[in-house]
Formats: sequence, structure tokens, C-alpha cells
Amino acid sequence: MDPREWNLGKLLELSGGYWQTCALHAGVKLDVFTLMGTKACTADDLAKQIGADERALAMLLGALAAMRLLAKNGGSYTAEPAALDFLSKDSDNYVGYIILHHHNLMEGWSRLDKAVTTGAPVRTRASFDDEDKLENFLMGMFNIAINLAPRIVPDIDLSGCRRILDVGGGPGTYAIQFCLHNPGLEGAVFDLPTTRPFAEKTIERFGVRDRVEFIDGNYLEDPLPGGFDAAWLSQILHSEDPEGCRTIIEKAVRALEPGGTIMVHEFIMDDAMDGPLHPALFSLNMLIGTPGGRAYSNGQISDMLEAAGVTDVRRLELKGAHNSGVIRGTVTKG
Repeated sequence: MDPREWNLGKLLELSGGYWQTCALHAGVKLDVFTLMGTKACTADDLAKQIGADERALAMLLGALAAMRLLAKNGGSYTAEPAALDFLSKDSDNYVGYIILHHHNLMEGWSRLDKAVTTGAPVRTRASFDDEDKLENFLMGMFNIAINLAPRIVPDIDLSGCRRILDVGGGPGTYAIQFCLHNPGLEGAVFDLPTTRPFAEKTIERFGVRDRVEFIDGNYLEDPLPGGFDAAWLSQILHSEDPEGCRTIIEKAVRALEPGGTIMVHEFIMDDAMDGPLHPALFSLNMLIGTPGGRAYSNGQISDMLEAAGVTDVRRLELKGAHNSGVIRGTVTKG
């Protein structure tokens, strides 16, 4: 937004924008959209199913209708098509997990001022607090990746590659998509043991159990397995300080055969570190929840790759959601 466009109304709209966010989160937490389905429901109908107060639920449904997620006709509500597509668990496009993960982050964001004054995180890693939060985080990453991966994977040339290592790959979405798009390619997902059940479920779902394996490990503490032609580092560097990033990159380089390809997928800042907006805000999210994490610029990531001996480092001509991008290079060690 051009600074000249700011006025009192827009500032107050921005300040209170979290009201809509909280209404959406409540609707997803209460599973309103799944319970409603394609049928018309009254507040009383839903209140009995949810175990909610009818008056309070009617107020929430009214707000969701005002947000155009529901439609109201008399005393009944129906879900709009987009709400059914993305917010009902009966849909293959359900994104409720990432919305619930965002909800888990809100308490920390309310203390951003403390994080800024102390320079330290004000919450524990939301993805590791408990089983529900872990599921929301991992399947939330799946929600995002399953929409993005099929769009960007076809534009990434892996001809000649036989094995790809998905470092910190969570549920394995990218390893799966790379293998589906490249016949003969095999993949391995390297991540914490707690991630295995989610990854194996996803691998089974896409029918690539014979081509994608899961390997337990911590990419900061353990060596990475070797013998790969390509390494994919998607959205893991932002959780670490520069030293941690260099450690991960150096391990990934050692895991590759000579001539292998290393690819870093991140929300990438401009070199001036003043945009784009989402990477800049995401960097604050890392401040709130990690000791040294941040969003890195194209130059910073390229420098770390080159310091590890990677050559022909370049940013690919593709753009993911929220200004995510891919920086690619070649390992020439012999």
C-alpha cells in the first residue's frame, strides 16, 4: 500500500482485522462447515450438535454470513461453495489444519512487543507442544504444499536424477510430487521420528510406497544419508539462525553425488530487507517462536550456498504463494 493511501479508517480496519480472523478460527474449531455440509441449518440445529449456546452460536453464524462464508435465508444458514470446498473436512481441499495452526500462533503474536524488546522467543515451538498442535502443523504444511507443489514441481528440471532427498520434509508432499512427475525417480523424506506416521499416511495415500521412504533423524544433530542426486530444502532454513542454516546446507551438500542439485525453497526477502510483505511478517513469526530464525534474502541464501561449495547458484523463474521462491545450485565436489 502506498503510504499516501493511509487514513484513519484504513488504520482502524487494519487494527481490528483480527476480529474476522478469530471468527473464522472459531468456525473451523467448532467444525461448523463440516456439520452444516450442503444442508440448511438453524442455529438451534447446530447448537445441539456442537453442544454450544444457541444465542452465542447464532451470533457467530451471523458474523460468518456477513463475511460471506455462509448465506442466511430466514432463520437458516447454508455454507457458501468456497466454504464447503476449503473448510469442510469432507472436502479433499480442506485447509482447516493450517487455519488451526495459525490459531495456535495467535497468543505469541499478541506478545510481539516483548519479543522485540528482548530479542527472544515468547512461545515454545507451536508444532511440538502437544499431539493436536503437531497434527495441525504437519497437516497444515500439507494443506499448503499440496496446493503449491503440483504447480511448481513440473517447472523444476530433474532430468537425470535418480534419487532426491527431502530434508525436513514433514509429511513428504514434495518428495511425493517430484516422484509422481518424474518416472523412475525415488525419494527419501528425512525428518523427526514424530513425523513418520503423518508421512507414511501421505505416502500411502498417493500410492508411492515403493518409491518414497521415510528416514528418522534431526537435520541439525544427525548426518544426512548419502548417495542422492538432488536435495530439496523446503521452508526449513527460516527456523534457524545463519549458523544453523550453514550446517544444514553443508550436510545436504555432503549427501549429494558430484554434479548433484541442491534446491532451497523459502519465503525470500528482497536484498534490502524491506519486503515483500509476507516474508517480512513471516520473519517476525520466527522471532516470536525461535531463538534465531528469520526470513532470508536472495543474496543471503545464495552466499550460504556458495560458501558450501555450490556453483551456478540462481533463483528459478517461478513464484509460489506469498512470494516463496526456489534458489538452485550444483554441487561440483569430486
